[in-house]
Amino acid sequence: MSTGRDDDALSWDGDDDPTLDVGTRPAADPEPAADPVALPDGYTAVGRGSDEVGRIEPDGTVTMPGEPAPLGNVMLVSLGILGGVYALFTIGWVIGGLRLEGTAQFLVSPVGYRFAFWLAVIAPALWFATVYLLTRLSKPWLRLVWLIGGLALLVPWPFVMIGAVGQ
Repeated sequence: MSTGRDDDALSWDGDDDPTLDVGTRPAADPEPAADPVALPDGYTAVGRGSDEVGRIEPDGTVTMPGEPAPLGNVMLVSLGILGGVYALFTIGWVIGGLRLEGTAQFLVSPVGYRFAFWLAVIAPALWFATVYLLTRLSKPWLRLVWLIGGLALLVPWPFVMIGAVGQ
């Protein structure tokens, strides 16, 4: 009984390559590195190892699991506009708070007013940064909802009611 390659039931052209024989590969050779597997939009990986399958974005980039998806143009423009509005809110809190300073000292201690003033001034920037960092792995619409909710919450009322010039 012969155990050579000539006794195989099927033989293919090029089967005489010596590296195809079992046992000829040295044990010290590392396994070849597997290329990252990615699926286009609309396909879902199931079964063992499905959590390691990445996504092919419409622009051709590959995002692997655990990586945040790159932001699209609409989301980048929306973040820029919302960031600008938050910066204007910060300026509004500064102007409105300085306009109320003399009046507020009759109601609140100067130390308490200064603390509340600076807290109000940094609140828009703090809200924007917190929402941006905590929603990195969330859906983009959720980030927009939180940012728009912050705009409704952080309106600079002293500026809106009194304005820059006053009554």
